[in-house]
Amino acid sequence: MTQTLPQFIGGERVSADAPEKSTNPSNTNEVVALVPKGGEAEVNAAVEAARGAFPAWSEASPELRSDLLDKVGDAIMARRQEIGRLLSQEEGKTLPEGIGETVRAGRIFKYFAGEALRRHGQNLDSVRPGVEIQTYRQAVGVFGLITPWNFPIAIPAWKAAPALAFGNTVVMKPAGPTPATAAALAEIIYEAADALGAPKGIFNMIFGPGAMGQKLVEHKDVDGISFTGSQTVGAGVANAAVARQARVQLEMGGKNPLVILDDADLDRAVMVALDGSFFATGQRCTASSRIIVQDGIHDRFVAALAEKVAALRVGDALDPNSQMGPAVNESQMETSYKYIQIAKDEGGRVVTGGDRLKLANPGWYVQPTLIADTDKGMRINCEEVFGPVASTVRVKDYEEALALANDGDFGLSAGIVTSSLKHARNFQQRVKAGMVMVNLPTAGVDYHVPFGGIKKSSYGAREQGFAAVEFYTQTKTAYSWA
Repeated sequence: MTQTLPQFIGGERVSADAPEKSTNPSNTNEVVALVPKGGEAEVNAAVEAARGAFPAWSEASPELRSDLLDKVGDAIMARRQEIGRLLSQEEGKTLPEGIGETVRAGRIFKYFAGEALRRHGQNLDSVRPGVEIQTYRQAVGVFGLITPWNFPIAIPAWKAAPALAFGNTVVMKPAGPTPATAAALAEIIYEAADALGAPKGIFNMIFGPGAMGQKLVEHKDVDGISFTGSQTVGAGVANAAVARQARVQLEMGGKNPLVILDDADLDRAVMVALDGSFFATGQRCTASSRIIVQDGIHDRFVAALAEKVAALRVGDALDPNSQMGPAVNESQMETSYKYIQIAKDEGGRVVTGGDRLKLANPGWYVQPTLIADTDKGMRINCEEVFGPVASTVRVKDYEEALALANDGDFGLSAGIVTSSLKHARNFQQRVKAGMVMVNLPTAGVDYHVPFGGIKKSSYGAREQGFAAVEFYTQTKTAYSWA
């Protein structure tokens, strides 16, 4: 059934005309949801509601905040099949991937239910006799959260959960392609807040065009912005937030290197590359999009990986036989095919894939593609494709591989496959990335540890885990003499 979504403002479900459509990328004849097209009025109303709820929520017992987040986590986990199916239907992940992401969102909320009780400070001796010093953390205020479509419940969870845990209030603007999944999270938060008597307006979700996000960023009553999306949009977000001295946190993608050394276990290397490059249709900011392979293993690795890539079953996200679903929309599909053609024009060799797919249902399907014989200057190795397309570059030795891995503007995740402890440890220390994987896919991170990159991949404090408290609280230092 096609849902008609409301705006979620001030604890109310605000109905509105819903002219926009969210379609199923596995079958574009199917409309998943009808979505309201909000504007500045909805932004203002949501911010006003969040600002009004902030005093009571920030001063409430941390036990109330903990109980609310725990209740949200339990509800997400209980509804994992339902929400996971909706996510796969709307975003295009296979059903196991959709359910897995939903479970992760539930665990994020339950983790931050604990963190809500662990907001702590310090007692210190002053250099002046008789003076005591205390530091403690306080909530910041209203946070605007702008979330992407590729993880439509996990990323909203890892932004909203710490914001609420530490006493802040939220206005969330989710991405256009996946509104129904985001709305499922809003419904659960509303139900938990109503059950526990939390203040109205602690969480608000508004739907509409990207311009609404900019209005949220520029709003004088929004104290902080957390954004996940492209570098181009992120730069504008940063400029607008910094201009009025609001807090800002940006995650802006990656062009993540995976280094395969001669001493790597071949089967392990192929598994790591296949998972990191092609699962979730390659639509992960941590995907292994450029594979740097040492000369001695190069030909065997490319042949073995190509065999696995060619065997991937692409189909409807809800089909249990599918190993890879469609791209999220036509634009994302065309981007993948555009970069495949650019790579061919610049001299790359398509080892497998690259063709248009015609399946039973009309959908945005991309044939998983492996491109060899590329060099570091080609666009396929410099620009984020965000699809099931991986390229390989041949190198002579470890030092050349490391230098190539460190080349470019991105620095989110990096991986190496090797049996050498020396090279593994050296890579961990010297690679220019916020996250490093040894004998593991570059995509796939835990929820209780920091997430983020360096260079143009990230800006501001780290997301997730114990690091989240740095962005969502402010430290106060108090002196007293008795």
